[in-house]
Amino acid sequence: MNTAMNCHPAFTLQRSEPIESLGIEMQEYVHSKTGALHYHIAAENQENVFLVAFRTVPEDNCGVAHILEHTALCGSEKYPVRDPFFMMTRRSLNTFMNAFTSSDWTAYPFASQNRKDYFNLLDVYLDAVFFSRLDPLDFAQEGHRVEFAEPADAETPLVYKGVVFNEMKGAMSSPVSTLWQTLTRYLFPSTTYHYNSGGDPEAIPDLSYEQLIEFYKSHYHPSNAVIMTFGDIPVAELQQRFEDQALTRFEKLEDEIRVEDEKRYFSPLRIEEAYDLEQEDCSAKTHHVMGWLLGASIDLEQQLRAHLLSRVLLDNSSSPLRYALETTELGLSPSPLCGLEDSNREMGFMCGIEGSEPENAAEFEQLVMDTLQQVAETGVPQEQIEAALHQLELSQREISGDGYPYGMNLILSSLSSAIHRGDPIALLNLDPVLEQLRDAIKDRDFIPDLVRELLLDNAHRVRLTLRPDADLAKRRDAAETAALDKIKAGLTEKQRQAIIDQAAALEERQHQIDDESVLPKVTIADVPNEMRIPLGDGLKESDFSYDFYAQGTNGLVYQQIIMDLPELSEAELALIPLYSSCITELGCNELNYQDTQAWQSQVCGGIHAYSSVRGAIDDEQQTSGYMTLSGKALLSKQADLTELMFKTLTSVKFDELSRIRELVAQQRTRKEQSITGQGHSLAISAAVSQFAPAAALAHKLRGLESIRAVKELDDSLNDASVLQQLADKLAAIHQKLLAAPRRFLLVAEPEHQQELAATMAGQWQKQTVIEGFTGLNLAQTRSPVKQAWTTSTQVNFCAKAYPTVPVEHPDSAALTVLGDFLRNGYLHRAIREQGGAYGSGAGQDSADAVFRFFSYRDPRLTETLSDFDASLSWLRETEHEPQKLEEAILGIVSSIDKPGSPAGEAKQAYHSELFGRTADQRKRFRQRILQVSLDDLLRVAEQYLNNDNASVAVVTNPQAAAELDQQFDIIAI
Repeated sequence: MNTAMNCHPAFTLQRSEPIESLGIEMQEYVHSKTGALHYHIAAENQENVFLVAFRTVPEDNCGVAHILEHTALCGSEKYPVRDPFFMMTRRSLNTFMNAFTSSDWTAYPFASQNRKDYFNLLDVYLDAVFFSRLDPLDFAQEGHRVEFAEPADAETPLVYKGVVFNEMKGAMSSPVSTLWQTLTRYLFPSTTYHYNSGGDPEAIPDLSYEQLIEFYKSHYHPSNAVIMTFGDIPVAELQQRFEDQALTRFEKLEDEIRVEDEKRYFSPLRIEEAYDLEQEDCSAKTHHVMGWLLGASIDLEQQLRAHLLSRVLLDNSSSPLRYALETTELGLSPSPLCGLEDSNREMGFMCGIEGSEPENAAEFEQLVMDTLQQVAETGVPQEQIEAALHQLELSQREISGDGYPYGMNLILSSLSSAIHRGDPIALLNLDPVLEQLRDAIKDRDFIPDLVRELLLDNAHRVRLTLRPDADLAKRRDAAETAALDKIKAGLTEKQRQAIIDQAAALEERQHQIDDESVLPKVTIADVPNEMRIPLGDGLKESDFSYDFYAQGTNGLVYQQIIMDLPELSEAELALIPLYSSCITELGCNELNYQDTQAWQSQVCGGIHAYSSVRGAIDDEQQTSGYMTLSGKALLSKQADLTELMFKTLTSVKFDELSRIRELVAQQRTRKEQSITGQGHSLAISAAVSQFAPAAALAHKLRGLESIRAVKELDDSLNDASVLQQLADKLAAIHQKLLAAPRRFLLVAEPEHQQELAATMAGQWQKQTVIEGFTGLNLAQTRSPVKQAWTTSTQVNFCAKAYPTVPVEHPDSAALTVLGDFLRNGYLHRAIREQGGAYGSGAGQDSADAVFRFFSYRDPRLTETLSDFDASLSWLRETEHEPQKLEEAILGIVSSIDKPGSPAGEAKQAYHSELFGRTADQRKRFRQRILQVSLDDLLRVAEQYLNNDNASVAVVTNPQAAAELDQQFDIIAI
């Protein structure tokens, strides 16, 4: 491990602290000349991470911080190319590359397992943020601009364009995003959190280029920067690059950017506002939320006390406030905004309900205050408090890394504290404060006193009612059109020509060929020969068979019970997501669901069930499927976890009808809210839904069809007899699964194998499986669709798909590379840069044997579908450089080699094996990727991507759908 003392002379070591529970050493340095902070997390981990963040505090809704984040990545002093960020995504073996705009900071992170690649990316990132070009045309592309609908025709209407403008139109189509932005606007009346840091689409056009430049000069400076790194590269080597590439050129700024404490209310605030919902029936669509402003987030003791209180009140159905919100007749389910927000300078606590009516606001507030008063007067059971503390400890110990890299998770969890000049080292080393809390909760008045101090006696409280308005979108669109008409009417001839000239200049810039040789790169020669896949052992303990993966899990154990999916009817298959939820959300072992959830919280760090169905590696029409019950716990709780999972599976009760009713309502609201955030995935799922049995099932269980189905189911359950029938169907599915063959998976450190296996064997070896089991059998399907799914959205999501081949077919590798090749060479420019969509891409899904195009938060529809086709013409008609093929191959290999958490990698390896994706098969496929040629790309595109077989699906609003050709089936979600 690195030693803290060997730092670069331009930096001064402030302190160093080992954190044994995480196996890391965290070091704090300051750059002597500029005051830039550098926190280094030294770890024996070759996935090295870098992040540079700036305190960014907007003072309006124009989105300056967000637009600057985009524009800063469009070329710099040392790398004067138009799009170095996206160019580097394909000249790199990165395991993560991105940029984030938060409410009060902007960050630029990346990760790589390859040292050469890491330093390539470091050079580009440092130059991008400290020496950005900020070309006015990039501001117009990424931020906002006005153009004529026909760019060269001044007689056509004016329209707003811009990537961030369209991104935020999509983001603010989400009721939950609107709810959050509205609540924080009132919870923070005077500080930066009052504003939408991403930008409000109504205000974004007010931002000028000059304001962007001024914000950059005042905020993107080392004196306002926090640099954070993780991994095994020596700290002096990192700091040498920081100094040479950037910091040596700056002097210290005396002005300090900070967020001041919020002015406090002396009495609660009650607000009602509206959100856009374009549907005839707006009943049961109102949100009620309450928010309290708490203390400073950098006060670690205050923060953990608030986290503990939030868990005690809201963690699960046995928690008093969660139970009140779940069971009230005032709404359908708890709000997604329930919990503690600790990333701002001052924390906020929120709770609420959705699926309500505006007139229920006062009763909702009374329900919350009565529940809190009850907790203050009578307290909560001591075991619930201890369980909440147990959850905090478990979340501290677990090695994550299946979403973001593990080092990135550590950095992001401590970044806010660093930004606010707190103590990020203490935030990662929670053990001392957890010990203090462990002593504090022995006082029976600890939780009641916290409820009084933070909530009941806290006058800085907001009650927000957000009601639906079916005409809001029309009024907003009319206002935008009127504003543009007014701008157009006031234009001089010279100004009209300037708009036309800017559009032409931007198009020319978007088509220019940059000298990419100025950018560093890795090549296929830098690709590791081998991919690392954990290997498990099939073992026996007495008569009990199981698979064990020895992984470094930092004192946690992961258990899974995997059952073959049985033969099920269409109606039963449609209920699988609800069944998966019910297994761990209903009572078991003679306990009701509240007591069961309290038991879960005391024992484990999470227990859940899920189904998985995939096509065979050589035939997508032949499928297999499994139901998995998965849990994790500290090693000290491993016997309790085994008992919990046994009782959960063998004695779950389907007689709690009101609870089943609640779960359906919660599932409905979650699915309805997923559309604007996952619209591209839902459109893809619809487009491929008739190309493979597993795809058809996924569309029904998790896609757009499932949203329609759960709405219909939820509406039908007002009839008590229908609810009873539903419970009976769930119980029947469960009986079929109990008769299914079972497999067992254990992931833990090797020295605990015998103890864990003996515990599981003692619980499970007496269980017998009934003979004559019949497995899942899905009907074959291979036909296209043409669908437009309509909902309340300001942007579109487009998808087009073609039937291709499964993974073992020789052409699957070329099709996989083709997706990145088309995105890099054509789609990104045409759909994102020119079309204004937030994202686009293409790729092969060999599990369903399909090739898919997609766009995300897209202002266009038919034009994007045409661009999908045009990319294939570009492929055929353009002379392509070998370098572009290499970039596409690097992108695929990088995604294949991306590491996960130790437990996540083991579970992925095991489940891949179940579906025939053995370690050898996955390695062979990776090797085939490395051998793909340009001729292969041309050949597979010509052979498989034929419009006669193509399938199309879009997610849009009713007005846009009505303008599509008549071949589209229009389906209201």
